[in-house]
Order: sequence, then C-alpha cells, then structure tokens
Amino acid sequence: MTLLLSDSSPASKRMKPTAPLHVYEIRPRKNGRGVELISDALPFGRLRYGEPNAVANAIGYAMNFSRSADAVIRVYDAAGNVIEAHEHKGDFKEP
Repeated sequence: MTLLLSDSSPASKRMKPTAPLHVYEIRPRKNGRGVELISDALPFGRLRYGEPNAVANAIGYAMNFSRSADAVIRVYDAAGNVIEAHEHKGDFKEP
C-alpha cells in the first residue's frame, strides 16, 4: 500500500524539512580543572578544555564544528544552571 500526499494536503504542509540543530553543553569538569564540551554532534561525544580561556575556546569550536547547521550552545555553572546561551545560524544555503 502506497500513501501519496498531494501538495495541497494538510499533512504535506506540516511535514516540512528542517535544518539539523546541534545542541552543545559546556559544563565545568568535576575535578575543577577546565570544562567539557558535550554534544551528540561531536564524533567522540565530549571534549575537554583546561586552559584559562577554556569556555571561549569550547564555544568557538562548537560554532566552527556546526558551521553548516544551526546550533544552540549553553554554558552551565557547577550547580547546573545556565549562565550563558548562544545561538549560531548555519552558513549552509541550499541552492
């Protein structure tokens, strides 16, 4: 059985393709030495940063890694509260 939807059907108007959205979390490491960049979009799941400007470097990496997709980057404090949030629009344009 094949289900065909015409362009004028209500279902086809609701089912529009969306651009991928990458969600990143930047959390302090439990040992207090730097931060971790966590996301399902990363090939290894998480990256660790330990230098003094670790948060800025993690934000920069997330923006660069998701340059073809929209991204939301949230920075958390040790208590789990969001202290910063960034949105990045992907540069990829469909022809």
